[in-house]
Amino acid sequence: MKTYRRRIREKIIQALHTLELRETDLETAADWLITPEIAKDPNAVRFFKELLQCCIDNQKEIDEYISKHTFNWDMDRIAIIDKNILRMALAEFLYFEDIPPKVSINEAIEIAKKFNSTDKSSKFVNGILDAIFNDLKSSGKIKKCGRGLVDSSKTSKLKSGAKTGTEQ
Repeated sequence: MKTYRRRIREKIIQALHTLELRETDLETAADWLITPEIAKDPNAVRFFKELLQCCIDNQKEIDEYISKHTFNWDMDRIAIIDKNILRMALAEFLYFEDIPPKVSINEAIEIAKKFNSTDKSSKFVNGILDAIFNDLKSSGKIKKCGRGLVDSSKTSKLKSGAKTGTEQ
């Protein structure tokens, strides 16, 4: 499924774009985007549906994070594609424990380059996601651990028997 994830993310951006611009329901906006290649893999379909639904269900909270970190920018002024790329990456940060934040950021940057809503989209997406990630990490709202995830150093110390500051 990992080979499909970028394509799935691109399809999610297309579905979010459709939902924002047209009066349609989630199923109609999404179903036509599932290619036969993705449809053959139940895990790929599940990832598509879960991430898309997560973006929709948590849009208000996600948009608050975006607004907080886009100083002097009204949400309506952010390009629709860029806004949806940010929403998707934040959904992964907050609700998908198995996806490393660096992967979410890198994927968002690459998708921003591909869809290229403005000349500076990828830099804008990178800057906003980096700021939000640092804020979420320092406030303890991202709880990911394991290889390639946020808190892998703590996990490896615990496995090697090293004491953390909270152990006695």
